[in-house]
Amino acid sequence: MQLRLRIIGLAFLACCAGLAQPALAASGEGVIAVIVAPGHGKSIKKDELALIYSRRKLFWPDGSRIQPVNLPAASALRRTFSHAVLGASLEALEKYWNDLYFHGISPPFVLSSEEAVLRFVAETPDAVGYVSYCNVAGRAKVILVITPAGHISEDVAGIQCGR
Repeated sequence: MQLRLRIIGLAFLACCAGLAQPALAASGEGVIAVIVAPGHGKSIKKDELALIYSRRKLFWPDGSRIQPVNLPAASALRRTFSHAVLGASLEALEKYWNDLYFHGISPPFVLSSEEAVLRFVAETPDAVGYVSYCNVAGRAKVILVITPAGHISEDVAGIQCGR
């Protein structure tokens, strides 16, 4: 129970810390894109993302079930995402999910690669995932970005990829 409260508290601090951060750099290198299906009308605020990935928010406002997906635990993107969004290490999250599993709550599904996340999110209207910003290339709708320093922003304009 204490770990769960700590994760919620850290997630809140991580979200609030992003409010005072400077504008994003123009380079998309190292930036993580939080994505939904193209044409998806739904949006996510910074504080909601932590609730979704801790499985405390399960439904979109229209009543459809949110389907969050993760990259494998060995992924550097997942480590950065977990620190920025949930304010916890992968090791702490493993214990958190082990505790919740006995209450019938499972963690988000893990997909094998960024390509798998892109395809799943693009084809699943209620899914949300994250990939390298420069890999999106219009295949999904970017709703939030996370800088390499872990700052979360809704400002996705002006980020350039070197392709």
